[in-house]
Amino acid sequence: MFTLSQLYTILQDRQSHPQPGSYTARLLAEGLPRIAQKVGEEAAEVIVAALAQDEQRLTEEIADLAYHVLVLMLARGLTPEDVAAELEQRHR
Repeated sequence: MFTLSQLYTILQDRQSHPQPGSYTARLLAEGLPRIAQKVGEEAAEVIVAALAQDEQRLTEEIADLAYHVLVLMLARGLTPEDVAAELEQRHR
């Protein structure tokens, strides 16, 4: 199973070793305002899919949102472990 932590590792590599044509590298180069905008756009698309589209489309939109949230985390220096620790603390 492919995990969000594995995707985050790939994103870190794209940040360290940008490749021509890489969407991730371009998004990171455009900076935090653009990344945040994409997170907002993807969140809206998840809402639309949840209310008016099938499960496949909803799954695709959630995947897009997860990807963009991970890019945002990377840009801000957060890791999946940071989020997991916060969730664990909330569970207590």
